[in-house]
Amino acid sequence: MSSRIKAAEALLRLKAGNLHYVQSNSYTGDVSKVIRSNTAKNGQFPYAIVIACSDSRVIPEIIFSAGMGELFTIRVAGNVIDRHQLGSIEYAVSHLKSPLVVVLGHTHCGAVAATIAGEGDSHIQSITDKIHKAIGNETDDFTAASLNVKYAVAEILDAFRHDGLEEEQVVGAVYDIETGAVCWD
Repeated sequence: MSSRIKAAEALLRLKAGNLHYVQSNSYTGDVSKVIRSNTAKNGQFPYAIVIACSDSRVIPEIIFSAGMGELFTIRVAGNVIDRHQLGSIEYAVSHLKSPLVVVLGHTHCGAVAATIAGEGDSHIQSITDKIHKAIGNETDDFTAASLNVKYAVAEILDAFRHDGLEEEQVVGAVYDIETGAVCWD
């Protein structure tokens, strides 16, 4: 049962799934009637929590060749962390026993680009302000995305430092939307 695997095994599954995705032209995750019925009856046991950007080109289940019930995906523009994301992480760790948390940034992120350009008014500013704290004056797309991921990982570890979440259970990665490959921090 996937809820009983360790963080290291979950990370290996994600890496293998991404390699399969990069080398494939089709989606291989199980979304069959059988798995839908099984998860409806028996619940979900995601082996990883993935905090990803809302960008329509970033679909964790496809990127990691995962099927229904395998990933607990949290999506928000710029993959920023706030109380809502922390609450969702807490639920998946404590109730679903997910052993691994992944913050997944990506190249060509609109939220990161807006931050670099100094844009972001109204409600978007809450996102760009958060990203600016993470990236400072960085202007390189990949480096900025990586810094933003590292900042979110640190926020998660800080929020859960008294709850038993270990450093090896929270990892960062950047997805290259052109190649499909994930670069792990």
